[in-house]
Amino acid sequence: MAEPDSDIKTDRPSDEEIREKQKWGYDMYPERKGEYKPSLGKILLGEGREAEDKLKCERRVYNCFMRSKIVQLMAGALKASGCPVDIRRHISCEWCGPSVNGGYDPVTNQIVVCQNRSKYEKMVQGVLTHEMIHMFDFCRHDLDFKNLEHLACTEIRAANLTHCSFISAMVQGDAHPFKIRAQHQECVKSKAMWSVMVVRNLSMEEAHRIVEKVFPHCYNDLEPIGRRIKTGTADMDRAYHEGYFYGYV
Repeated sequence: MAEPDSDIKTDRPSDEEIREKQKWGYDMYPERKGEYKPSLGKILLGEGREAEDKLKCERRVYNCFMRSKIVQLMAGALKASGCPVDIRRHISCEWCGPSVNGGYDPVTNQIVVCQNRSKYEKMVQGVLTHEMIHMFDFCRHDLDFKNLEHLACTEIRAANLTHCSFISAMVQGDAHPFKIRAQHQECVKSKAMWSVMVVRNLSMEEAHRIVEKVFPHCYNDLEPIGRRIKTGTADMDRAYHEGYFYGYV
């Protein structure tokens, strides 16, 4: 009788594989690992309605693809780059941990929208746009999420293009009325540093070093939106209409 092949892998992930997934941020998305199960205490506090939450989340995602100019622009840019988005395949509403509203899983090429945290359509729009920038970078630029400089660069781009209006920077403490000129850059750096620290469990000093190293090039890369979106302006509509010139709309 032949000896069993020691290289054959079972379906159960090894301890090393589990540690690696945690290292890359998978521990924040327990449904990705099949580990989420609400406790009695959580159910009493309003959790445990996963089916209802998922349905509401999926409705918000659908509405964003139908109504949001910035989400439509990103979907068009991905399609023009050879990576069309199918919301049934590439968007997944899931229960997440307490520190994230959404995420991008490059292994499955899926955007996760946290159904227990992204409760409003505007929040879902922000999550989709942010994560679609990561998807765009993965599609267009051979992004390697295990490379810290690549990770920092795509987080800089996502914060730069969609997250950091003057109001959000004020809330974060990155701006005040006497340093308006630099506030956007400081907001982008803070957001990118936080994202890198959460995903890769780095120290603040190490995250700061990496973000500063790649910041000049990545901050000036405005593809595919072409402008920094500011709160309370018509920037989303302008970016959408400008997309015609690049074949994105």
